[in-house]
Amino acid sequence: MTELISKGGPLVWLLMACMGFSIAIFLERLAYYHRVSMNIGEFLAGLAALIRKRNFAEALQEALATRVPAGRVIHAALLRHHAPREQLKEIVQEAGQLEVPRLERYLGILNAIAHVGPLVGLLGTMIGLLDSFTNLSSANGVTTPAEVAHGVYQSLITSALGLVVAIPAYLCYAFLTARSRSIMHDLERAGVEIVNLIEDAKMTDNIVEFRQAAMDESGSAPSKGRSRGQRA
Repeated sequence: MTELISKGGPLVWLLMACMGFSIAIFLERLAYYHRVSMNIGEFLAGLAALIRKRNFAEALQEALATRVPAGRVIHAALLRHHAPREQLKEIVQEAGQLEVPRLERYLGILNAIAHVGPLVGLLGTMIGLLDSFTNLSSANGVTTPAEVAHGVYQSLITSALGLVVAIPAYLCYAFLTARSRSIMHDLERAGVEIVNLIEDAKMTDNIVEFRQAAMDESGSAPSKGRSRGQRA
C-alpha cells in the first residue's frame, strides 16, 4: 500500500486526506445520531399522563431533560400550550426546521467527497499518462513494452484509489442520510402527537367546566323552588 501511494504522485495524498475526512465525518455523525435517537412512543406516553393532569411544569422539565431534537420540539409546544391549534402546528414546524441543519451537518461534505474522488483519480491518471508519453517522446523512440506498461500502471493508481475513496464515502452518505430522515420523521411524529395531546387536554377541561356549570345550575334550581314553596 505504501508503495502504491509513493508511486501515485501528489494527488494520492489529496485522496488520502479525503478518505480521512470521510471516515471522521461518518464516525462523528454515527455517534451523534445514536445520541439524539429516542423512543418517541414511550416518551409521549409518559408525558400524556402529566398533560392530562395539567402538570405542564413537570412536562416541560421532562422534555428539556432529554436534550434531543424531538424533546426540543415537544418543549416548544408545551411552552405555548395555551395557543390555538393552528398556532401550535406552526410552532412545532418551526422548531423542527431549526433541528434540520444540525441533523444534516457535514453530510454535504461527505457527498462532495463521494463525487469528487473519482474525478481527482481521473485527473491523476491523465497527468500520469501525459508524463509517461512525454518521457517516451523524449527517448527517441527507444523504449520497451515493459516501460510503457510500468508508466500506465503508475498512472492508473490514482484512478483506483479515487474509486476506493468514493465508493465507501457514497455508501456512508446514503446510510447517514437514511438515519437523518428517520430522525426527522420522529420529529414530525412528536410534533403531531404533542399537539393532539394538548388539544385533548383542552377539550377535557372544557367538558369538565361545562359539567360543573350544569351541576351548579341544577343545584340552584331546587333551592329556588323550595323558597317559593315555603313562602306559599
